Amino acid sequence: MSVAIHAKGLNKCFRVPLDRSTTLKYRVTHLRSASRYRDFYALRDVSFDVPEGQFLGITGPNGCGKSTLLKILARILRPDSGEVAVNGEVSSFLELGVGFNPELTARENVFLAGAVLGLSRAQLARQINAIMHFADLAEFADAKLKNYSSGMQVRLAFTVAITASAEILLMDEVLAVGDARFQDKCFEVFSQFKRDGKTIVLVSHDLGILERYCDRLLLLYHGQVLDDGPPARVTSHYRSIVAEEEAAEGGAAVAAAAVLGA
Repeated sequence: MSVAIHAKGLNKCFRVPLDRSTTLKYRVTHLRSASRYRDFYALRDVSFDVPEGQFLGITGPNGCGKSTLLKILARILRPDSGEVAVNGEVSSFLELGVGFNPELTARENVFLAGAVLGLSRAQLARQINAIMHFADLAEFADAKLKNYSSGMQVRLAFTVAITASAEILLMDEVLAVGDARFQDKCFEVFSQFKRDGKTIVLVSHDLGILERYCDRLLLLYHGQVLDDGPPARVTSHYRSIVAEEEAAEGGAAVAAAAVLGA
């Protein structure tokens, strides 16, 4: 089986300022202070391969490097070191709605966003009605996007994104869109993607969805791959870590309360 995604020894570090240099005046009058920062290692020596046609899930606590990893796979960020190869056409569902123009109608934004994804105007013209229907927005197709709720905008963006034909799909928390009915339609799309043999990488905190759809799950923790294997086993591992941390935090809170009450 060929490899769709190859990642080896990925490292990514960000510089986090230690001072609140929010104005130009502050920067000028506090030159030494404004240059202080700390290193935050979002990824540390991350390695994995994704075979063609596999549905890979990635989970972990906030700040563990999930979205950073996905952006590296999508070529939005470059790693500080390591190598990555993505073999196939990619569709990224990272920040849905980026590039939308609020002064244009929903219909016009479909053509705008579709062009960014590489879809021709002729393709979009044939699918525009189906897109608006899937997003449950058919009756609002000619309303300006600025009059849409945030949920309506995300539904539209998601529907346009899944219209693009790609072999590899990179998705970051896309199942947070819409109500239960719309999410059910999204689940059916995922099932169809699996039947079509597409390679999918899904970042999510929803362990139930990861267990339901993924063939394999990565657990990231402090920027490192802590576990990699069957979803049921990895989610159990993650839940045990969360329980241990909550117990430790509870103990610390009790101790702090005792000190304050002394």
